Amino acid sequence: MNRQYEPYPPPVVQNSNDPERLRNVRTFTHILYALYAVYWLTGGLTGLVAIILNYVKRSDATGTPYEDHFTWQIRTFWWSLLGHVVGFALIWVFGLGFLIIGATWIWTLYRIIKGWLFLYENKTLEPTAWF
Repeated sequence: MNRQYEPYPPPVVQNSNDPERLRNVRTFTHILYALYAVYWLTGGLTGLVAIILNYVKRSDATGTPYEDHFTWQIRTFWWSLLGHVVGFALIWVFGLGFLIIGATWIWTLYRIIKGWLFLYENKTLEPTAWF
């Protein structure tokens, strides 16, 4: 009775070369970049929606050229959130917080634009890179 656990029904292994699947994941990744791009206009609401969708649909991107974009978006969100929190915490210290928030805003915008351009050109990117 020492059999290894096997889920029933067996998991479906998706073919990463399926053109329909690749097109769907690419379109969804464009939508996520759009949500991140307008988060300033919505007070961060679309950023929250985007990060939740990133985690929910991350398994769909596994094994595709768009997997790195998902990781890039997730890292951008968390690092920019940290930058904003630190900036707001230091806002009363000689205006240092404003500099940190400004730098975070520019860095986030840069990463959204770079990632979206790479996606448009069907390029992969290094998801752990800072720039």
